[in-house]
Amino acid sequence: MTAPHTASVFDADDIERHPCPRCAAEPGSPCRSRGGAVAGTYHTGRFTKVGRLAKLLRVATPADRGPGQPWRPGTPPPAPVDPDMPTADIRIGYARCSTLGQELDALTAKNIPRDKIFAEKISTRVRVRPQFEAALTAAREIKAHAPHCRVILTVCEMKRLGRDAAELTALADHLSAHGLVLEMLAGPLAGTYDPSGHGRLLFAFFAAMAETERENIRESTLEGLDTAARKGKHGGRPPVITADMLHTVLRRRAMGESVEQIQPDLIIGTGRRKGHNPSVASIYRALAEHDKTQAYPEAIVQARADFAALRPTGVPTLHATTSTAG
Repeated sequence: MTAPHTASVFDADDIERHPCPRCAAEPGSPCRSRGGAVAGTYHTGRFTKVGRLAKLLRVATPADRGPGQPWRPGTPPPAPVDPDMPTADIRIGYARCSTLGQELDALTAKNIPRDKIFAEKISTRVRVRPQFEAALTAAREIKAHAPHCRVILTVCEMKRLGRDAAELTALADHLSAHGLVLEMLAGPLAGTYDPSGHGRLLFAFFAAMAETERENIRESTLEGLDTAARKGKHGGRPPVITADMLHTVLRRRAMGESVEQIQPDLIIGTGRRKGHNPSVASIYRALAEHDKTQAYPEAIVQARADFAALRPTGVPTLHATTSTAG
């Protein structure tokens, strides 16, 4: 048994734009039971007239319609839909990347007004994207006030929407629930499609492919780093104080010179500060690391000596003896 669909106000309004062929409920009114009360679900012949709800088995009547009670007008009856009225396209643009100029130009080329383009510099891995949520909110509000228009969320590429299949599938469900259309200007799924139609399966396929590609890139990167590490190549900045410089510092300090006297004679050989003198603090940090590594073996020797000193006196030490037959 299929659970009834939880209808939103938008679903109910779209269903109630049509008269019911079964119970003769007029437009703007929910379906009626045999006793004349509001039915708990809409009759199938009525909600199948709404494209995005046509494949559902049951659509529940919203609580504000008063299921099980004599019908009373709750929301104003929606205006009748004129079949001859041309449906206009209203686009809401969204851009997300480190440099927004190129994406904004692409969205503007689609004749999207600047006040209907939402842009932000943020990583897709960040779950909370304020401008993306604002774009969805604007699209829902326009659809609610102009239900006869086709509201299109336009982005440059699919990767601007999310990075994993779960997030993209949830977005498809959200667009479908509110009757919104998605448009992508580039990429493998370039074009305009309705998530409630056959394009939804194609969208899910490409979402899975995008997630697979991301995992492949991650694995290749980790393998490359591991191979480089085995060859002795490690990432990050090169050390300021090299082994040769440290040897010079140790030798000259043993001869009585101070770090401040040695520092002007040291030259950085690589990196951004190549050709400059290292700071005194860098030299002291290198010396501290050196002392720490030298103190570790000495600490082990001292610990063994302390343990031997704690052994009780008078306890004979076992030595290997050789017995002779008498």
